[in-house]
Order: sequence, then C-alpha cells, then structure tokens
Amino acid sequence: MYAVIRRYAGVTDPAEAGRLVDEGFVSILRRVPGFVAYYWVDAGDGVMLSTSVFDDKAGADESVRRAADFVRENLASLLPNPPQVTAGQVVAAG
Repeated sequence: MYAVIRRYAGVTDPAEAGRLVDEGFVSILRRVPGFVAYYWVDAGDGVMLSTSVFDDKAGADESVRRAADFVRENLASLLPNPPQVTAGQVVAAG
C-alpha cells in the first residue's frame, strides 16, 4: 500500500472545506484505481489534513493530480496556501 498525507494551513473556513471535500472530492478519489481509504481531518487552528491510501504508488500519484485540480477549481479561496505533501510506502498497518 501507498499513502499520501496533505497538510493545509491557513484554511479560511474549515466547515465549508469539509463539506465540499465530502460532497465532491471523496467520490472522485473512490474512482481512482487502487483506492483503499480517504480521511479529511480538521486539526484546528486553520489546519486540515488529508490522508489517502492506495494499493500502489500509481494510484497515489493520480490522487495528487486530482486533488490539485479539485482544490484549484473548488477550494482555492478556502485553502489559500499550497499543501505540504508527504507520501510513501505503508510499512505497517493495523
């Protein structure tokens, strides 16, 4: 498995960002081959985190492309700063 974590700082409206991600982006990710799981987390203080898990790196890479498109088209005013993206092979899971 392969995971991608994105950290967004300076989120202007976390509740609205969460609604848009839930209503729009989740269904987009579910169609990416190898999709396993996705989580969108409100960490407080204008910080939100997303965690995507895929069977392989190809699915994770596609999720990064689709996330960038979705943010640009739907969330630019709510997520004014580019995310910090961390990705890698899952080496342990529970």
